[in-house]
Amino acid sequence: MAKRSAGIVLYRQGNGSIEVFLVHPGGPFWAKKDAGAWSIPKGLYEDGEDAVAAARREFEEETGFSPSGNLVELGEFKQPGGKIISAFAVQGDADPLRLRSNLFSLEWPPKSGKTLQFPEVDRAAWFETREAVLKLVRGQIPIVEKLLERIGLTVSQLDTGGPQASR
Repeated sequence: MAKRSAGIVLYRQGNGSIEVFLVHPGGPFWAKKDAGAWSIPKGLYEDGEDAVAAARREFEEETGFSPSGNLVELGEFKQPGGKIISAFAVQGDADPLRLRSNLFSLEWPPKSGKTLQFPEVDRAAWFETREAVLKLVRGQIPIVEKLLERIGLTVSQLDTGGPQASR
């Protein structure tokens, strides 16, 4: 059975654009990766667990923020590796400089016998949707596209190959 994750796309509107709040995974594997490495705050949940509750829990664990408001269901999105993400959206704000992430343990360097702790998320930022699709891991781009559709925008291809929000 495929692993399941639940996550929240926090978004805000301003200056004629939509911005989404993305997180960058912590740890040595992701340290020097940027384009194609960012994600919506999300995490695994078990069968029988409420996806909305899991999405809220994971958002808070990864960022230290508790988004308020009713979550809008965006759907389920199968990732290239087979994982299924149940995604939700809520309009709000968060200060990336106040990010507080939980930690995970990893033997590092490999086969060293040393276990180090790393933040699950090492940074967060707001991205206009055009830039967000360049930053996101490939499988999560449809989540942002669905968000734009839900808030009444369309997605069209730019000369650069990425989606753009337009009325």
